[in-house]
Amino acid sequence: MNTGICLYCGTAEEKNAEIIKRAADAGIRCAFTSLQIPEEGRMNLRSSAEKLLSACKKHGLDLIMDVGPDTAESLGCRSLYDLQKWGVTHIRLDDGYSPQQAAELSRAFQIVFNASTVSFAEMNGWKKAGADLTRFTACHNYYPKPRTGLSLAHVAQINRQLKTYGFQTMAFIPGDGILRGPLYEGLPTVEAHRHRTDMIQNALELFLDASCDMVLIGDVSLSEKSWNAWADLSRGFVSLPAELDPRYHYLAETIHHDRRDSSDCVFRSVESRRIPVPDRSLLQPVKETACAAGDILLSNTGFLRYAGELEIARVPLPPDPRINVIGHLEKEALPYLPYLRNGLGIRFVRE
Repeated sequence: MNTGICLYCGTAEEKNAEIIKRAADAGIRCAFTSLQIPEEGRMNLRSSAEKLLSACKKHGLDLIMDVGPDTAESLGCRSLYDLQKWGVTHIRLDDGYSPQQAAELSRAFQIVFNASTVSFAEMNGWKKAGADLTRFTACHNYYPKPRTGLSLAHVAQINRQLKTYGFQTMAFIPGDGILRGPLYEGLPTVEAHRHRTDMIQNALELFLDASCDMVLIGDVSLSEKSWNAWADLSRGFVSLPAELDPRYHYLAETIHHDRRDSSDCVFRSVESRRIPVPDRSLLQPVKETACAAGDILLSNTGFLRYAGELEIARVPLPPDPRINVIGHLEKEALPYLPYLRNGLGIRFVRE
């Protein structure tokens, strides 16, 4: 999945370098920074921005710079086009740019626009001005002030409309470490995510319920657990705390992907039937039992050529003599069940 981070010129250079390296090691390829934060002022803004850009380029991250009509002056540049000489490839345009200006800038940069406030009149204006809309991407705001974020349903509605124009969409979730000032109350797009610390659930909601193509962490500080989880998600899978019968631990050595033709009843592993079974007796039927949501299931010999297929019950299921219950997800993993679909991978872990 496409994931990203945020960086800030007001953060110490050493800290930013550490975050960028950690992000690159986690498989993240995109970063966002704003050059319009009042608290950071104009002192050394150019130097800080250049260092951020250099560090991102060194580690293979695309840096999106949020700019406004006064940004060029703040950076000591004659115009935004000077950023092209720095190696800037993506800019996010704040309010204050005419359709003609946006179209002209799009010939020099990939343009990221404000998905939360854009109007159809603006989009049509870009098109009439001759803009190549394939060079435009939609990025929602993050909202530092409590109770000002959007609803998940609203983000989903906006994104559906934007996709009729062919735009890719981006949004933010808060971090779970030290939150960014001056309010220190998270930087989410969706208000319901502000105080929910499960970053993966927040991200999966944006990806799958709101049709976001990329999710970025608005805050800069993550717990070690969350860094690891964000790295997993960046590589296309989710680690699920689970209790698995020790005889079946061979199934925990593989990342399992749900079939793209997802079932509403079960997560169905693409890989499991190709995994050698260490002992064929493990595929014999055992005591028949009903299945709860989150139970880990294995098709036994009663399912003939499907024997050895791993499933996870999304919903309670009736007893079936052809199914062996071999474990269960821990309680904290159950909210992920609706999102483990359409090719997303999972890995069983013990906590």
